[in-house]
Amino acid sequence: MELVTNQNPALPGALAAHQYPPIESLTRSAVTTEEAAFYLSRRPQTLRAWSCLENGPLRPIRINGRLAWKVSDIRALIGGEA
Repeated sequence: MELVTNQNPALPGALAAHQYPPIESLTRSAVTTEEAAFYLSRRPQTLRAWSCLENGPLRPIRINGRLAWKVSDIRALIGGEA
């Protein structure tokens, strides 16, 4: 499996340097806010704001009080199907 490195210079250094597998290879149904932000080329705080203000293109789910983002929703948004 090939790992993807986000090359977005606007992201913080620690996040930009982190590697995640390609979204097409994910088998989990949901990912963390940090992972979702990576795939969407956004900052994690942007996704948290979407959750609080309920004004973003995605709606998170809550798992044990934590935000999780559906992989299917992220794929649809990236693919332009949303």
